[in-house]
Amino acid sequence: MRCRVCGVVGVRPFLDLGKMPLSDGLVRPENLQGPELTFALEVAFCPNCAMVQILQDVAQEVLFPEDYPYFSSFSDQLLAHSRRHALNLVETRSLSGDSLVVELASNDGYLLQNFVELGVPVLGIDPAPAQVKAANDKGVRSICRFFGLELAEELLAGGTGQAEVIIANNVCAHVPDLNGFVAGMKALLAPGGLITIENPYVRDLIDHCEFDTIYHEHLFYHSCTGIARLMERHGLHLNHVEYFAELHGGTLRYHVSHQAGRTPELEAYLADEAATGVDSFRYYEGFAQRVEQLRVDLRALLSSLRAQGRTVAAYGAAAKGSTMLNYVGIDGDLVSFVVDRNTHKQGLHMPGTHQPILGVDALVEQRPDFTLILAWNFKEEIMGQQRGYTEAGGQWIVPVPHPEVIAS
Repeated sequence: MRCRVCGVVGVRPFLDLGKMPLSDGLVRPENLQGPELTFALEVAFCPNCAMVQILQDVAQEVLFPEDYPYFSSFSDQLLAHSRRHALNLVETRSLSGDSLVVELASNDGYLLQNFVELGVPVLGIDPAPAQVKAANDKGVRSICRFFGLELAEELLAGGTGQAEVIIANNVCAHVPDLNGFVAGMKALLAPGGLITIENPYVRDLIDHCEFDTIYHEHLFYHSCTGIARLMERHGLHLNHVEYFAELHGGTLRYHVSHQAGRTPELEAYLADEAATGVDSFRYYEGFAQRVEQLRVDLRALLSSLRAQGRTVAAYGAAAKGSTMLNYVGIDGDLVSFVVDRNTHKQGLHMPGTHQPILGVDALVEQRPDFTLILAWNFKEEIMGQQRGYTEAGGQWIVPVPHPEVIAS
């Protein structure tokens, strides 16, 4: 198998989750009896460029259809994190009405709206029509396109101008042509500009057994070593990194520019990755066995609760929830329904396992004895919002890094 990024033959698989439905392929009630597409989901490591990647391609038009259901603005934690980032950029980069901030995978304008509020010109780029419409409706200038070098050159030729700041949050995992994506960012970035990139940290994925963050939309799983080598390939430089432990199970924010200037923080991360072997296959060996043990333990816990006559629901019709439900084999007999704040998901059913997706009020109304937090990356926010459920006696199950029951 040839690496998606560096082209070298010899990527080494280390986890096979079998055939899976599309993680965001929520099922309409009238289609529950129809066929459902599944695709192989296997993960591998490239010894040459240190990029962790899945092996099976799914067409972007299939992954991101017109009714793509993810809207960033439904997460209070993400909104607060994004606002802090935007305000910091305005201050540290002295952004003004003469600047331009471009966000790639801008979704519904959840982040760029903070710049608009302060009078900083923005451009959002996202392939999902409903999300782009929502952004434009709130005054965040956005276009519905996939980003790459071709679009960057088209924008420049059309007079858009280079960007002082380019933001790419949770998108570098999703792009099949990662080289074209980075080349596009380089072309669009002003000479003294800054690119910030956020993605979940592959070290947290491995160390905390976060296997459910693996799904077909996520083609890549990033480390500082992998990002540094990728940027160097395109004449860019990774210079600094920040870590956010509570965001998406552990997220790194990479700072990239045309000029080199590594900070001590980045040097420390690179040295630590080399010391722990994140840049070598040995680090990933044994992960499959730990994932299988989590599957056995979680299924045993849920089966035991149901045998005792206890009722179980789940919170979060997230992409990671689809991987968790389908790999563990959690059907409607083990978890009867899923709740989610996203109104665009309510009334649909989970991919593969077909539990109905209800509004969050169902937790208090139906009072399941236990609720499995599928969106565990927001567990503190979720439990804080659902105090009424906890006060009524409901208990929570957090599945990673190992299944654990939390009473409050």
